[in-house]
This record gives sequence, C-alpha cells and structure tokens, in this order.
Amino acid sequence: MDNYNFTFLGGSKCSDRPLPTFSHPDSRVITLFRLLSHLPLAWLHVLGTFLGWLTWLLSPTYRRHMRENMLLALGADETRRMRSTAIGEAGKGALELARIWLRPLAETAARVVEISGWELVEAASRRGKGILYLTPHLGCFEITAQYLSTHAPITVLYRPPRQAWLQTMIEAGRARTQLHLAAADLSGVRSLIRALKRGEAVGMLPDQAPKAGEGRWLDFFGRPAYTMTLAARLVESGASVIMVWAERLPAGAGYHFHLQEPTQPIRGTIEERAQQINHEIEHLIRQCPGQYLWGYNRYKQRRGSTPSGAAPTSVGEDAPQHAAGSNGVGRG
Repeated sequence: MDNYNFTFLGGSKCSDRPLPTFSHPDSRVITLFRLLSHLPLAWLHVLGTFLGWLTWLLSPTYRRHMRENMLLALGADETRRMRSTAIGEAGKGALELARIWLRPLAETAARVVEISGWELVEAASRRGKGILYLTPHLGCFEITAQYLSTHAPITVLYRPPRQAWLQTMIEAGRARTQLHLAAADLSGVRSLIRALKRGEAVGMLPDQAPKAGEGRWLDFFGRPAYTMTLAARLVESGASVIMVWAERLPAGAGYHFHLQEPTQPIRGTIEERAQQINHEIEHLIRQCPGQYLWGYNRYKQRRGSTPSGAAPTSVGEDAPQHAAGSNGVGRG
C-alpha cells in the first residue's frame, strides 16, 4: 500500500470538548496523569520503558503470562530476542495514555505522522455500507479511534473498567465530538448495528476476551482462546472490514497508522469467520511482535466455559508447546 504523510488540520469535524476536570477521592492518580499529559511523548516513552520493566520484575503473574504467550506465538529463540522490547513497549503503552486521553484531540491526532492504506478508507466510504475497524492490542491501540474520529463519525465498543476513577478519565478522553461509545452489552451492540446501517464506522478490539457465553473457543497461535463472535456477526452487515493498528515510532517521533485489508475475504459460518479474524490478528502481530501486549491475559479461563478435552498448561521456555489447554482483558 502507498504511504501518505498527513498534516492534521483543525476544523468543525475535529473540534474538542474542553479538557476534562475531575472530582474523585482517588484524585492523586488523576492529578499524576494530568501532569504526565504535559510531558513530551519521548519523555513518556522513556518513563514508560522503566514502568514496563518495573511491572515485569514485580509481578510474577504478568511475567508468566508474557513469557507463555510469547513462547506460543514466537518460539523460544524469537522470544529471547523480543522480550526486552516487548517489556518496554508495554510500559510505553501505559504512560502514553495520559497524552491520548487528556490532551486536545487536534494535538493527539497530530502525533499520527505517517499513514499506510488510507485508500482503503476512501474506497469503503464510497461503498456506503459502513466500515468495521478491527484493532488488536498492538502498538498504540487507543489512538486509532481517536484519529479516525477526526475524519468521520465512529462508534467504538467499550467495556468500562472496574475502577471508577479510571472509567471517568477514559470516558472523558474518548468522548470526542465524533467518537461515540457503545457499552459492551445488548444496547451497545444495537448502537453498532445502527451506525453501520447509517454507513458509518464502528471499531473494536477483536482479541479482547468476551464474557462467558458470548464467545467460542477458537485457535489463537495454536492454543484455544475464548474468542468474541461479535465482530464475525457484524461482517454479515456487508460493512467493509479494515484491520488497523498504530505503530509506535522510535524516540517519541509519533505513530505510523497501518490500515490493511484482511488477507482473504471473511466468510463462512460465525465460527469460521471468528477463526479467520483470529488469523488476521496473528498476521498483524507478526509484522511487529515487539509491540503486542503479550502480558494481556488472552487465554483467560471463563467460569462455566471450558474447551472440551482441554486442560490448563504451562509452557517451558526451552520447549514451547502448542497445547490444547487454556490458562485462564483488556481495556474497553
């Protein structure tokens, strides 16, 4: 695909709400995020690298998830080569949220300095049947909908976090002029369907583990993972499917926005379509494995939902296995 260099131009489509104000008992954390939001992106990424290593050192569970997930997908040699990068990139992803959520939208969008595949968006817009953007936990996944909302309305699936203070900050940061939130429930699904019927765009994290009863056990890097079927169902609407992710550039230089067609048409039964989406996610991850959120508990075991004949497994670093077990989320 061709590469495009975009200069962000402010205007009525991308007008911002005022920067949010907060009142909450845990205001010290919010105040810290507000202070961090004023730091240059390069500084946040330096601090984020430190945070990534600190988390890896202090959390055995996080360390185990990251190691096992990387071994399953990459094998032992590639895991050893990419581990340090992945640890640092995960921390960068956490701290850059301060700028993405709490700075004006025009400022956030201006950090997208290179785009590949924008012609897919233009072609899909001409079709007029809506666009289904699928963004895995790869690179800076929070900026994708923010940037896309500067060009056209987009409705994104959203699962509120358990922490009230975090929910307040996320919703304030995501509630931009043309970015609409749809709760991860029946009413939210209806909002997504209505948006597609209007020819608008919707977005979601297709590698987010769904609630029990809302997914299927399907292969993901050779191991059963409880997989959402919503994206596969929305394909039935006839919407154009675009895989999108934002690559984090070195030295805080910004982001490279990647928009790609699925490697093959997504068709078949619900289960077949969901399985293909998993394979499309794998394809994206292999393009930049160091920026995938390997510590994300993708193989989380849902109560009352277990792959038949499967048992939890542990993967040794020197002998990666593609086992049939499930070990038991991601941001909304």
